[in-house]
Amino acid sequence: MSGHSKWATTKHKKAVIDAKRGKLFAKLIKNIEVAARTGGADVSGNPTLEDAIQKAKKSSVPNKNIDSAVKRGAGLEAGGADYETIMYEGYGPNGVAVLIECLTDNRNRAASDVRVAMTRNGGSMADPGSVSYLFNRKGVVIVPKGELSEDDVLGAVLDAGAEEVNDLGESFEVLSEATDLVAVRTALQEAGIDYDSADANFVPTMQVELDEEGARKIFKLIDALEDSDDVQNVFANFDVSDEIMEKVDA
Repeated sequence: MSGHSKWATTKHKKAVIDAKRGKLFAKLIKNIEVAARTGGADVSGNPTLEDAIQKAKKSSVPNKNIDSAVKRGAGLEAGGADYETIMYEGYGPNGVAVLIECLTDNRNRAASDVRVAMTRNGGSMADPGSVSYLFNRKGVVIVPKGELSEDDVLGAVLDAGAEEVNDLGESFEVLSEATDLVAVRTALQEAGIDYDSADANFVPTMQVELDEEGARKIFKLIDALEDSDDVQNVFANFDVSDEIMEKVDA
């Protein structure tokens, strides 16, 4: 996962200071609305909502926007949209498998945005099920390193159902079953360990090793997909070495 996760971490940092901050805010707000609609406005009984709010706060979304989204989602304030989750599957350049998770109130617009981004950037759409079997849904928690050792993190999360802890350089990645994500996150909190993000992600079971040109192409495709307001997440089964990552970042 090295290059892939490192890229996700780099992107996480960039996103906070990025010119696309407005787009990121909109996606985070949408997550909060949906979480509140699904599980109610009470954070103590709705871990998904708690995660969505925490993620928004970490990305500096103003509190008033967060409160409004919770109220809209829970039906306490007018203006909430009826969002549905749709997964699209496809292949990027070099045969990289791509899963595109949309959260939309307009199926046709979402499908059109995804198709255009794929075809313009060397990708192609695939039938449902033809790509998703290459991924497993996992809980993924990113923990900033600071003074922590791998053993510190492992000790905190092992009994909560964590499967492995990976060193990503500046942070640790904690993997678990998606159903154990809340338990793992709670165990970190109880141990006084801060985390950057906690998500149920699609983690690839096998990966395509990319050179610099291949990496640039797949990043361009993912950027184009994430430019759509309807696209919440993009998962892909590529791996990029640290050396190539540095060249692409430069």
